[in-house]
Amino acid sequence: MKKNLLSIIILALLIVNIVLTAIMMFSVVGASKKTSQLVTDIASVLKLELEGGPDGSAVRDVPLSQTEVYNVPELTVAMRAEEGVEGTQYCLVSIVLSIDTKAKGYKDYGSAETMESYSPLISSEINTVLGSYTVNELKSPAAQDEAKARILASLQKMFDSDFIYNVSFSDIKFS
Repeated sequence: MKKNLLSIIILALLIVNIVLTAIMMFSVVGASKKTSQLVTDIASVLKLELEGGPDGSAVRDVPLSQTEVYNVPELTVAMRAEEGVEGTQYCLVSIVLSIDTKAKGYKDYGSAETMESYSPLISSEINTVLGSYTVNELKSPAAQDEAKARILASLQKMFDSDFIYNVSFSDIKFS
């Protein structure tokens, strides 16, 4: 009799365990679906943010085989004055432009000789954009990314083409 009573208690505990596991499973699955949907929504927003350029245009993924680089001669840029700082502050910057050799406008403007002839205009655009920042502003990576985006948009507008698809600071120093 004791064995039967013990077996009935074990069976009852097993049934309670199964019921509690089922309840827990349904509550966890619901929360898990909501969490999964939240992660999916965040990932889609981040993907949109990564795909969008500074002016809302899509950032292109250009293979290295059709990329050409143009090194802008080193520039010394007079920075916007900061409050409480005496004298003019400068930024010494080396910039690299990434050029898509298959893009519309490359044949007209993208060759090394042509880019060299437009070097003063390119330098002027870069000076205008970077000169609008203070040294302390431009030291932050976020401001540097914003400046790169503004330079890119300015150059694309100047050439009326998007054959320049990326702007990089290869070296930047402040004084």
